[in-house]
Formats: sequence, structure tokens, C-alpha cells
Amino acid sequence: MSALVGALLLGGLSGALAQALDKVTVAGWSQPISEITNLLAEPDKGFFKAKGIALDYVPGTGGGSAIQTMLTGKADIAFTDPAALYLALDKGEKLVAIYNIYPQNVFNVVSPKASGITRPADLKGKRVGVYSLSSGTRQNLAVLLHQVGLSEKDVTIEVTGLLNFAPVIQGQVDATAATDTGLYVARLKGLPEVTVIEVRDSLNLPSDIFVVTEETYRNKKPLLARFLAAYRDSAAWMIANPEEAARIAVTRAINGSDEAVNLGIIKLRNASSVSETTEREGLGAFDPGVMQKGADTFHQLGLIARPLDMGAVVRTDLIPPKQ
Repeated sequence: MSALVGALLLGGLSGALAQALDKVTVAGWSQPISEITNLLAEPDKGFFKAKGIALDYVPGTGGGSAIQTMLTGKADIAFTDPAALYLALDKGEKLVAIYNIYPQNVFNVVSPKASGITRPADLKGKRVGVYSLSSGTRQNLAVLLHQVGLSEKDVTIEVTGLLNFAPVIQGQVDATAATDTGLYVARLKGLPEVTVIEVRDSLNLPSDIFVVTEETYRNKKPLLARFLAAYRDSAAWMIANPEEAARIAVTRAINGSDEAVNLGIIKLRNASSVSETTEREGLGAFDPGVMQKGADTFHQLGLIARPLDMGAVVRTDLIPPKQ
């Protein structure tokens, strides 16, 4: 357990009432990075402790790893993405989506202005970089291509790793699939003028969601409701106080040494936490039909073997009401 993750748990357990708290462990898709400062700030702000919860966080290496960590019993809740959920459901896992963390799709495809790529159809015949073959960048690229009648067979996929903007600048690929925060950091490092194709303009599938097992959903509804209320409070705090969150990230996030960079990343995550639906119904609300459209697209792409009924998977009864 890292010192920071340990601090999360210790922060939740401190005080005379520690023994009265219910422990909830979140399996994350990432290391404790600035994007999730609202969780990392628990020792400072105590949103979960206020709901009687001792929060713990297990770092991960992607949405699939978050679900796997939960399924092995090391966590109660997975901080994961719809693609990882679809793949797990396709394998027969019994899972429930209970909260829409980031309703906005944060993936994009970036290309130099000189490439002449201005729309998804222009990617035909081009070399496109992805983080890895199992990453969200590849899956969202496939979704983007599918919306204009193309497939991965119409492009050349190049695995470029996390430092995926260097191959674009050096001309080794024509475009690269990335995220909003990756693009933000690349621009800070001097990325020349580029064209950005947003995947959300084709299919605005949520970027991250909270997922639990059907058994946990059935047996721990009151605890899950308290957890989601605490998470909603933490997200609302970060939206209202990005500068304070950026300062806290300096000491809580492993990539948080630069407060100004933290602020830029946190503002992007705040923007991805809201949608027309959340404005109307409150943070955490799902956009009707989008999760089903995503599952149907994954089935049509052959990424999953069978159709999925997301109406039986997405449960909204534990999402806290709008404040």
C-alpha cells in the first residue's frame, strides 16, 4: 500500500469515532492522480467520514483491472469505464452500474493541422496511435470509426504508449487517440497546432462509472447510498473549489507537484462530471439510452460476443437526489 493510499485509510479512521465507521474500498483504474483529487482529499475534507465511511483506495492499471480487483474481493466498488463493464458482462460477470462519474466522453483523436485530417472519415488509410491494444483509446477510436462506416481494418493501428504525442510530432503516425488531460499536458509541453476530433461528438459514452456486483447491490444498498452521497459531495466540492483542490493535489496526487497543472486537469475533470442530464437530475445521473447505444456499438464492432440489455444493468435508485 502506498503512503498516500495508506493516508486515505488512516484519514478515514482517525478520531475517536473511527471504530464506528464502515470501511468501503474503491478499486480505481488509475494510480492516485490529480484527476481524482476529490477522493484523495478525504484526509483533508472528510466527505466520506461525514457519512460514516472509512474510505480506502486500491490503485489500478485500467478499467478492467478495477473490475478484476473488485471481483477478487479486494474492493467493494469499481471506479471503471463502460467498455470494461461491457467486456466483463460479456464474460458472464453479474454486475450493476450505480453512478455516472463522468458523463462526458473525454477521448479524442489528435492530428497535426498539416495532415488534412478534419473529420473521422479522413482517418481512412492513416496511421493512428493508441496507448495500448487494450486501452480506452483504442476502443473509443473503434467507436469513432464505426460511426462513419469505417473499422480498424481501414486504418493502421500503432501502439505508441503513454507518450503518444511524440510519434505525432515526429511524423511516425498521422494521428493519435488520446484523452482531454493527455492533450492538455501535451500542449503545455509545446505540442504544435493540431486538429482535435472529439469522440463525444459521435457517441457521448460516459468515461467512468461506479460498478458493483449484483450481490453487493442487493445486500449493501444503505451503505452504497451513503457512499454515493459522499462521492457526490466530494465532486460538488471540487467543481465549486478547483483552486483549493489543486493545492491539495500537490501533496495527495502522485502527479500533483505543479499546482497550475493540477488546476487545469481538475477543471477538465469537473467539466466531464456534468451534462444536461446532471444539470436537470443531479450529479451521477445517467443519460437515457447512451449506455445501451454503447453496448450495441460494441456488439456490432465484435468487441463483445452477445447483445447486452443495459436496462437490467444500470440501476439509478441509489443516486442521491439533486441538491
